[in-house]
Amino acid sequence: MASGTLDRPVQSLLDVRTPLHFGEFEWNDRAIPAGPTWVRIDVGSQIISVFRAGHEIGTAVIVYGGDNKETPRGKFHILAKDRDHRSSIYDAAMPYTLQLTGDGVAIHGSTVRSGAATHGCIGVPLEFAKRLFEQARVGDEVVILPAAPRQHRV
Repeated sequence: MASGTLDRPVQSLLDVRTPLHFGEFEWNDRAIPAGPTWVRIDVGSQIISVFRAGHEIGTAVIVYGGDNKETPRGKFHILAKDRDHRSSIYDAAMPYTLQLTGDGVAIHGSTVRSGAATHGCIGVPLEFAKRLFEQARVGDEVVILPAAPRQHRV
């Protein structure tokens, strides 16, 4: 799956009328049928999208791993959920954690602001994290796309 593409049928996208800024999100799952949930994270655009039954039900601006601890790219499955997780390595609260890797990379509630970075995790606004935590199940797929290669101008 290349950056900017989807590898499965999508029935609808959220109607986001203005660009989202740090800390903002949209969520609308009214009238969306039950069905499989999956998450798409585009680190290049710093956007997460949550899909259920082929419909986008949530989107938010994210923060992700800095140069010293990059966020891994690829396909993952939610390994575990922890509503009140605290990092034993960084002594930091990680509310509404959805664990993606055995070494601690997760999606979790965070302060999402310009210039912020994580230690490899995907940080999302707290209320968005809560809604995603309620929606997601262990085993659901998460796809983290790489940033598109930078174009050099001559």
